[in-house]
Amino acid sequence: MSERLKTLREQRGRIGEEMRGITDKAQTEKRDLSTEELTKHGELYAKQDNLRQQIEAEERQVEVDRQIASRAGDDEAERRARSGGGGDTPEARAMTAFRGYLRSGRIEGEGAEELRQMTAGRDTEGAFIVAPQVFVATLIQGVDAALWIRNSATTFQLGRADSMGAPSLDGDLDDAEWTSELRTGRDDDGLKFGKRELHPQALAKRVKVSKTLLRRSVLPIEQIILQRLALKFGVTAEKAYLLGNGNKKPLGVFVASDQGIPTSRDISTGNTNSDVTFDGLIETKYALKSQYWPKAEWTFHRDIVKALVKLKDADGNYIWRQSVKDGEPDTLLGRPLRISEYAPSAMTAGSYAGIFGDWSYYWIADALDMQVQRLVELYAETNQDGFIGRLESDGQPVLAEAFARVTLAA
Repeated sequence: MSERLKTLREQRGRIGEEMRGITDKAQTEKRDLSTEELTKHGELYAKQDNLRQQIEAEERQVEVDRQIASRAGDDEAERRARSGGGGDTPEARAMTAFRGYLRSGRIEGEGAEELRQMTAGRDTEGAFIVAPQVFVATLIQGVDAALWIRNSATTFQLGRADSMGAPSLDGDLDDAEWTSELRTGRDDDGLKFGKRELHPQALAKRVKVSKTLLRRSVLPIEQIILQRLALKFGVTAEKAYLLGNGNKKPLGVFVASDQGIPTSRDISTGNTNSDVTFDGLIETKYALKSQYWPKAEWTFHRDIVKALVKLKDADGNYIWRQSVKDGEPDTLLGRPLRISEYAPSAMTAGSYAGIFGDWSYYWIADALDMQVQRLVELYAETNQDGFIGRLESDGQPVLAEAFARVTLAA
């Protein structure tokens, strides 16, 4: 763990203890929190949440630094291999030409022929370049590092932007039957499979980079572009995995759909029409079969977590546990708690407040034929070049019973 990460975690821990002290004092005196105490508790929560975001950003930066260092080592190894006559593959040559294209906008030098074969249109028309797979794979790794959902979900990589069938279990067999050695039990026709289609949909982002930086940067320029694209693609993808309506984008877990998670998985028992309660969380957890618990995670907006951190069980113990280890999330009722800015945040009657589920039953299909276009003249007045990246992806939940949505009473 870096010294900065250690310091941030220690600061967050101290603030958490101070928050507990406020609520413990009120409970000991058998009274509600005063207006002053509520204000103080809110201020402390805002500080610890800010620290949480700084911790997550620092963790991402550590991972990015590790990838850059690793890539620099790979580049050096590639250079040495070529000087010795080995490792000179078409993909490696194409990647070398691709870096040159990012720097100068021209397809020339070693690997130019391989890269031209991946060109959509003519250079004079502002052609798109189909990025080498090593570039796309590194970009997806960057998105994964910035987006916890993808690390928990099941991802597939398609060579081209074709659709992929996602089998769904629409009907199941009854339990096996005890019988004799020579008998096989009764016929059971309950097993029924459905099929949902994942169609990778276009996702695009434009990045502007200083021409001076392009000329002088000692870092591989594709790393700078990769970092920015990964962040922006990750934000858009996270919104869709949570709230997407499935129309030319992923189907989100907070959208009621027979093709994903239907309303039968909405759990409102125990909650009020304006608050999530301890009993309501218990109902939600136990709405999920125990076989899904080992991988199940809670997902809430930070505004709702702000209320959840004050909940206690019947013995007066907080049900929220702050993480004290590097890279581990906070926990709620013994399972990881994830915070997303794009989860529902309104505490209104009948609304969704969160979800508990096994994200491995959320499938994501990525197409690897990503395109990159370099815009040389458009930002000339500001001494910048533009880069447009287009990636294709889709996603949706494929097993409804692996999820349970925390819902407020109507």
